[in-house]
Amino acid sequence: MRVLMLSWEYPPRIVGGIARHVEDLSKALVRQGVHVDVVTCAADGADKAQDDAGVKVFRVPFGSPPPPDFVTWVMQMNLNLLERAVPLAAEGADLVHAHDWLVAYAAKTLKHAFRIPLIATIHATEYGRNWGLHNDLQRYISSVEWWLGFESWQVICCSEYMRGELSWVFQFPADKMRVIPNGVDPGRFAVAEGDDLAGFRSRWAAPDEKMIFFIGRLVHEKGTHVLIEAFAKVLAYNDKAKLVIAGKGPADSHLRHLAGSLGIQHRIYFAGFVDDATRNRLYRCADIAVVPSLYEPFGITALEAMACRVPVVVSDTGGLGEVVRHGITGMKAYVSNPGSLADNILTLLGDDSLRERLQTAAYREIRERFNWDKIADTTRAVYEDVLAAYRASPWAVAGPRWFATRAQAAAEAPPDYSRYLVPEGVH
Repeated sequence: MRVLMLSWEYPPRIVGGIARHVEDLSKALVRQGVHVDVVTCAADGADKAQDDAGVKVFRVPFGSPPPPDFVTWVMQMNLNLLERAVPLAAEGADLVHAHDWLVAYAAKTLKHAFRIPLIATIHATEYGRNWGLHNDLQRYISSVEWWLGFESWQVICCSEYMRGELSWVFQFPADKMRVIPNGVDPGRFAVAEGDDLAGFRSRWAAPDEKMIFFIGRLVHEKGTHVLIEAFAKVLAYNDKAKLVIAGKGPADSHLRHLAGSLGIQHRIYFAGFVDDATRNRLYRCADIAVVPSLYEPFGITALEAMACRVPVVVSDTGGLGEVVRHGITGMKAYVSNPGSLADNILTLLGDDSLRERLQTAAYREIRERFNWDKIADTTRAVYEDVLAAYRASPWAVAGPRWFATRAQAAAEAPPDYSRYLVPEGVH
């Protein structure tokens, strides 16, 4: 089986969670014998083409000339994706797998040009991210998301919550959607043997302080402002706590101002962007990880903390509510409720045995439920179901076999272009 996968991000280009998802899923599929070609955007320092643990990765340049706006950039990116993807599809791709709306145009074109099935993974919706559609750009993006789902043979989503959202927002039929959770590779979060974690931790918190860790984009939907408000209450009951916030985004200045207005800025460390090695060590040094999102289709950050054996407190929203089982693999707080979030943090800070039980159960869950090989096996089963239905449909008649037959016929009997020649003497 040969899969042509399209994504606007792939490591080392990491914008959100899609990059790691596509990377880990592709590598797991390759381990199961699936040939995967990934066509994605270029990244500084990355080769235009490379073999990444068996995954064939092809990177295309950004739009040129510089586009005047985001939508124009997306269109130029799709044209560049097509320029590289068309030859790959012509080599015999069985299906196209698109990740999110940004690659919808290229995916749809490949589907119809080569008459092969399209599968889409929709990681989030514009409606959900913004709690509605409030301007023309948001309505446009939402319409493209619907269009991508409409063109797809199957739509994969990461949680039952997302299945419900897609059904409600886009009216996708139930049999068109498959729920396959995200996964995490614990090995990605390993730290070097002999690493001085105590010395590293002293840069962020004092030895007698409990370290609370958040990592993510600093945008409203991630709920970092709720965490800062909750942390003010935490300090009122436990003044030996330190909050480390890693990440960057448009809400950075607002969050710093909020911390200052609450008089707790000296207890919060804004780390900015951190590389993977620093992230891994922060996880290892943290006493609690918090994911206070207001909207979260899945919540990969919670999985990362669980894989690092760090007890988690999450908002009971979206996919987070499915990932974490309250009091068993983590703690769940009411959404956008600083008091509830603080209460759960304080409960963990005051109970060492509870933290230990949660992190042990959570790590077992990572191994058994959120394993990439298991997820890839389920995804491959979706591919096989789609291909079986496709081969039994009229589409297969005019699919890749038709292209191969036409190419073979052309090679055996080259077309006669003499009728297009201008007769002698005619000018």
